[in-house]
Amino acid sequence: MTQSPARTDEAGPSPALTPAQAFDALYAFCAPALVRQAYLLTGRRELAQEAVERAFQLAWQNWPQVARDRDPAGWVRAVAHECALSPWHRFRLRYRHPEPPPADAADRALLEALLKLPTTYRRTLLLYDGVGLDLPETAAETEASTPAAANRLTRARRLVADRVPELADPATLHRRLTELASTERLRASQPPAVRTYAERQTRFWTRSALAFTATIIAATTLTLRTAPTHYEAPIGPAQAISGVPAEVGLGPLSAGERALQAKLRRSAEKGPERLVPVAR
Repeated sequence: MTQSPARTDEAGPSPALTPAQAFDALYAFCAPALVRQAYLLTGRRELAQEAVERAFQLAWQNWPQVARDRDPAGWVRAVAHECALSPWHRFRLRYRHPEPPPADAADRALLEALLKLPTTYRRTLLLYDGVGLDLPETAAETEASTPAAANRLTRARRLVADRVPELADPATLHRRLTELASTERLRASQPPAVRTYAERQTRFWTRSALAFTATIIAATTLTLRTAPTHYEAPIGPAQAISGVPAEVGLGPLSAGERALQAKLRRSAEKGPERLVPVAR
């Protein structure tokens, strides 16, 4: 039974979604597929989930920008792929050892062939043959020119076909990539948990920035209050002075000094130079 036009006009347009509802809808639509893509890029189930959740956390922190983007799903996909392929994961202890491979031999061979590709080739192959983007979109998302993306795609297909000959056909490769990602039990967290964690991170970094700014202001104020108001030249280090006679202490007179002293005394007593008071 169809709805009459009059009832449709009376109902009016559907109410606009709140930011949280729009985010949750985008998460429910994209997250499962992105986790599978991240798994094909890394071969790690936990890392795939972590990369997708991190991408959506950044999307929620920058939601006004993401909501106005012409392709919000593409924005989140690009960030998730970058997080999954970050070279810093190799320094994390939890990711130093490989995870158990798929149980099926064909799936295991395909995943090993993918992981042996350079990361740029692997991502280009996934976007074109796995996701289904065209060549210009693949080049834009991998930040390469269209000829460079085409060259990466051709070489990636050839390298995979050398290891798994039955995947030389692109249609077969596309089907097997979809099957490999679907066979693994991969899931993402619920969107409210992702939004809550993103908000906590935002509050943490905001408080950290405020605390750091307050510390800088306090240090600057203390410096201004305790700094000298005029320049005082530093006192130079002490230096030895030459040419000054050595200090001589008092001691007994020598024979010559005693003779000179006696002569001076006799001369002062009998000589005409001495003034003698005259009584009146």
